Amino acid sequence: MRLIAGLLFISIFGFYTAPEFTDWAGYNGGNDRNHFSPLSQITPNNVKNLKLAWTYASGGADTINQTTQMQCNPIIIQGIMYGVSAGSQAFALDASNGREIWKTTIREKTPNMTSRGVAFYSSPAHSSKIFFGFGSYLFALDAKTGKPVETFGDQGKINLVEGLKRPGADDYAVLNTPISIYKNTLIVGTRVSETAPALHGDIRAFDANSGRLLWTFHTIPKPGEYGYKTWEKNNYKNVGGANNWMGMAVDPKRGIVFVPTGSAAFDFYGGNRKGDNLFANSLLALDIRTGKRLWHFQTVHHDIWDRDIPAPPNLFTMTVKGKKRDVVSILSKLGFMFVFDRVTGQPIFPIEERPFPASEVVGEKTSKTQPIPLWPLPFVKQSFTEKDVNPWASNKEEIIAELRKSQTGQHFIPLSVKKKTIFFPATDGGAQWGGAAVDENSVMYIPAKQNPVHISLIPLEKTIENSGKSLYVQHCQSCHGQNREGNEDGTIPSLREVHKKYSEPLLTQILVKGRGRMPAFNFLSAAEKKAVLAYVQGLNVAVEGPVKKSTLDFSPFTFTGYTRWYDSQGYPVSSPPWGTLTAIEMNSGKHLWQVPLGEYPELTAKGIPPTGTDLYGGPAVTAGGLIFIAATKDEMFRAFDRKTGKIVWQYKLPNAGYASPSIYSINGVQYVVIACGGGKVKTNSGDKYLAFALKN
Repeated sequence: MRLIAGLLFISIFGFYTAPEFTDWAGYNGGNDRNHFSPLSQITPNNVKNLKLAWTYASGGADTINQTTQMQCNPIIIQGIMYGVSAGSQAFALDASNGREIWKTTIREKTPNMTSRGVAFYSSPAHSSKIFFGFGSYLFALDAKTGKPVETFGDQGKINLVEGLKRPGADDYAVLNTPISIYKNTLIVGTRVSETAPALHGDIRAFDANSGRLLWTFHTIPKPGEYGYKTWEKNNYKNVGGANNWMGMAVDPKRGIVFVPTGSAAFDFYGGNRKGDNLFANSLLALDIRTGKRLWHFQTVHHDIWDRDIPAPPNLFTMTVKGKKRDVVSILSKLGFMFVFDRVTGQPIFPIEERPFPASEVVGEKTSKTQPIPLWPLPFVKQSFTEKDVNPWASNKEEIIAELRKSQTGQHFIPLSVKKKTIFFPATDGGAQWGGAAVDENSVMYIPAKQNPVHISLIPLEKTIENSGKSLYVQHCQSCHGQNREGNEDGTIPSLREVHKKYSEPLLTQILVKGRGRMPAFNFLSAAEKKAVLAYVQGLNVAVEGPVKKSTLDFSPFTFTGYTRWYDSQGYPVSSPPWGTLTAIEMNSGKHLWQVPLGEYPELTAKGIPPTGTDLYGGPAVTAGGLIFIAATKDEMFRAFDRKTGKIVWQYKLPNAGYASPSIYSINGVQYVVIACGGGKVKTNSGDKYLAFALKN
């Protein structure tokens, strides 16, 4: 972490100076993804003197007339900060004062997206590069100028859709999480759609200087490959997903990359992909030199609950029976933690295969068992029943009545077409993409949500008229709602007035190319697209013209959507805490403390203890004894004493910081920086980065 400026600094920026730097060298702090800084200037005793040092307006929050977000964890290399704006442009700043050095103006026709950051690469023989995902493209930018490095790929970029295509699939692939780098090798995953037309989730490696493809690992195995028999015969042709959207971790000593994967598409029905479905919902250990599988562990067999691994792994060393062990751990949306020996894949703590209910849905065949770690204990509550309803919910009796008609009380209840199924924690956790921090003593700090969601399957009738409504039900309803109303927390917009906001050509473009989390629907014919757009405007018209015949095996079901459950006043229907921060001592696996993360001031004013809130983002932990985290709906940035979980400092941000902080030093001054993009759970969007340092 300690770097002295020298010849490398001259080669990047063309001038010499001699300050001492402590870098935040990679996403979540570095290859181990531990969110840890060895800096100790800021402590629980002096953090009260932490003040705003500079602000940077990154731009883009208002330029595209829609809700934006910033989930970027910026990196800092020898005094230069690299990050991504609210408008999805990469930039470089002087990290001591926030002065902009360069910012890209990329205009590729690609879905708007939310970026979690960039990656830095340097070698003696080549100029330093910033690798940056913009939609489906991986760009190589000159670290000094921000200009594309034209010797990389196709004039500075690679189109990641190429190589993932299959007949009938859409073109939606987004690189929203920074890539991993080992020596001269880039290891790349992508976010793909979660419906039947999804692209494959292959893991690929490219040469860092030329962009040449080095190897591909098929997460949906082909005939003859390990895992092929855990799918139906042709699933490698007609099923997509099983992708790495959440990021990876690299063990540079051993040349191993640890790759979590997501669910197969479609997430909530698997009757057309019977079997355990390796390597969906798995942790893969791959040899970076060859792309060969060293070992794997599947956290959910035949996932029909969207229970993919939500965050990058953590790599750290712990003491097991008196001996040091290098381990890799992954978190679960269910509040579980799995810990393995990095080399062998042997579980450090026991994991039990437990039986769960079979599905009653026609064609579905759930796994008889699922793996449940016995230790450490879960870091969130594990069920939601009548006794768990928020005691002061505004419509408590209505909530209880709904619960009595629903399936609830445990994990892995198969979805039904007759009843709602309650997911607790919700489909977005539990643990989320922000991940966990690990300090030098192997103590892990985990932010998590504890809210319910309810979901049902909806049969797609074969006899339904070929109309805009039928296409909407099949492809759009699961996100935008049965009545085009969007979802309760505002993360998915209403479509009822969208035709007043956007022109028809722009709506067509969004339908073809996708936007944000919305995949592309280019697999629809022109006539089908026209009918869908008419229905979005409130008109149900028949499809007039030719219809594309898909080669894919579409699900006979859709689902009611990610219906996060709030009471009539907008609070979660479950008992608090709704957001938590938990410390676990990993050598023993024991919980040290758990505290609410976030609060609703209006509830606190009524004498209700802090409840925690919806949260998105991760922590940073320092050798100085602090945990820094924003993440919460209340738009606060907080510092906790890592020993006790006590809040020792907080600051009201201009917008919610749904991102992870970065920590660095320049000329002996320690800084903490956070992206304040807002834009989720009905909070306003913004474009500011705020950096803090101790008052002189």
